[in-house]
Amino acid sequence: MEISYAFSGNGNFSFISLFLALVVTLVCCFFSLLPFRLLKFSQSDKTKACDCVCSNCKRFAGGSDSMAVTATARMMNGGGGGQVVVVERERERQQMIGASMMEQLVPEITTHALSYLDYRSLCRLSMTNSSMRRAANDDNAWKALFHKDFTMEQDSVTPANGWKAYYAATRAIVNINQRFFDIIRERSLPEMGRLWLNADYVKCIHASGELFTGYSGVLGSWQLAFNWEPAVDFQVRDVRSRVLTGVAWVTMKAYVGVEHNPLNVTNVFEIENGQWYMVHHHSSVVLANGEMGDQPAMPMLG
Repeated sequence: MEISYAFSGNGNFSFISLFLALVVTLVCCFFSLLPFRLLKFSQSDKTKACDCVCSNCKRFAGGSDSMAVTATARMMNGGGGGQVVVVERERERQQMIGASMMEQLVPEITTHALSYLDYRSLCRLSMTNSSMRRAANDDNAWKALFHKDFTMEQDSVTPANGWKAYYAATRAIVNINQRFFDIIRERSLPEMGRLWLNADYVKCIHASGELFTGYSGVLGSWQLAFNWEPAVDFQVRDVRSRVLTGVAWVTMKAYVGVEHNPLNVTNVFEIENGQWYMVHHHSSVVLANGEMGDQPAMPMLG
């Protein structure tokens, strides 16, 4: 009896203890497994987020994996607003690969470098590729070339069609003015006739002070000079030109024998049917001590 009583009482206690132990064990197992579940869900969310970010970055960056990774890293580090800068810099870097050294220079340095070229080289450079064409057609480059080849006096001028067109027009005038002196050296009356405009208002004032008016009178004066005046060696310096719409003039100094007493010469040109013609020629007279110099008057230079 004692044994049976003791067993029945201890049996209730053992059952309750076993149940409590089982409950505690289950609770412990649940809490022990919960962090792993949370970690799994967290990693899954991060993976989805990263996949989404990478997908967006790839679309924005044109499918470049390296740029997507760079942009994603910046976004995850709190720099989401800087992804545009990163992608743009990468794009610029890719564009610069294979570019020439000239194309990588800043515009100011490029213009300065191009100023050392002559106009023929600058025109050839513009035919190499699109980047060089843009650089070679830059207005500042042609302005610098104009000042180097012609004069600094027209720095304040603003050509209506740009400095490249103005340079071309000035070059044409300078060339035809040089042709005038070449004709004098060649003593060619037919060429002189083709140089002057056939009009009744053209004028020519020679170094002798004589004035000739009209096409026939001007050509007659040059015929006289070529037939009777001795050939004279002369140098033309300090050439300055100004070109406007339809008219241009050139001033210069002509040195004839005497280095310190040059003739001041002015030539005026008009454009007719797309071609420049001379309409006025004026030469000063060499003076010595206020009197007419001993040098013979040069009709061909005045």
